[in-house]
Amino acid sequence: MKNDLTYSQQINQENIVKLRQLRAELPKFLGTYFTGVDQVLASRTKIAYAIDLKTFFEYIKSSNPLYCNKEIRDFGLDILETLTSADINEYMEYLKLYESSEGKTVTNNERAIKRKISAVRSMYHFFHKSEAISVNPAIQVDMPKLHDKAIIRLDVNEVAELLDAVESGNTLSNSQQRFHEKSKLRDLALMTLLLGTGIRVSECVGLDLMDLDFNNDRIKIVRKGGYEAFVYFGDEVREALEAYLEEREMITGIMEGHENALFLSSRKRRLTVRSVENLVKKYSQTVTTMKKITPHKLRSTYGTSLYQQTGDIYLVADVLGHKDVNTTRKHYAAIEEERRRMAKDKVILRKEK
Repeated sequence: MKNDLTYSQQINQENIVKLRQLRAELPKFLGTYFTGVDQVLASRTKIAYAIDLKTFFEYIKSSNPLYCNKEIRDFGLDILETLTSADINEYMEYLKLYESSEGKTVTNNERAIKRKISAVRSMYHFFHKSEAISVNPAIQVDMPKLHDKAIIRLDVNEVAELLDAVESGNTLSNSQQRFHEKSKLRDLALMTLLLGTGIRVSECVGLDLMDLDFNNDRIKIVRKGGYEAFVYFGDEVREALEAYLEEREMITGIMEGHENALFLSSRKRRLTVRSVENLVKKYSQTVTTMKKITPHKLRSTYGTSLYQQTGDIYLVADVLGHKDVNTTRKHYAAIEEERRRMAKDKVILRKEK
């Protein structure tokens, strides 16, 4: 029964249904591809790839005279050998600005284009590796060069100001203050947890009551990719969670299927990723900073603080759940630069006279 499933299992089931719906709009031969990568790619990644491949084949249908009169569903596997690296490069150019099948103007930055081309390359790699096709033009296509983005994080005083705003509600509008007292403990526990552990929003909303372990001061979360991990928290997080749990125990009439959720909405159902994003936006707009604060910025704030305190990039990567330490190193390169700058005054060549 659905009630017996964890949040992660429910999401996976919903993603399976969504992927099947998307596959019905794609060429039939892609069924082999999605079956083949089932154990390699996470369910959300497969959905993203299906959406991106739909865009790719819609482009081929609209731009290639050989396929303009064929339904996408009827495209054969031979299409992959018909297309060339030039076709894929033209597709990359198309992705910068185009009109969707719904008539909406779509633009993509370099990161979005890279993600969409990654789906095409993954498809080609699978069929070429299995020897279903003899050529792989996608491997000849250079991926867009990504430019590093500055790390936006909160300073210590900004973190304190944000949590003060959550706790007091004094900076909220009159209409927001009317609801603040009912959600204050929940919001404070949630924000403190995000800032004190660096977990992702999806990991946070997926928490169930039984995932809390106060004996060891840790939570059990489901990481990207579906594997479980323990994340430890400090006294401030513990106190905020315990205060909220006292209130949480008094809530009745919780919607069926949401009884085990840690964080509940005003409708007595599990908070969604979007609702947490809106919650962070609501409070951050009241903080005296020009920075645009999102849940991911709270994660960056934690990662930065941990790295500054420990200097251990491998620890930061492990705690944040990065599979590749280079991902972590790239994000915190600015801090490395600051540490290198500090080294300039550490070595004295000649003693002062």
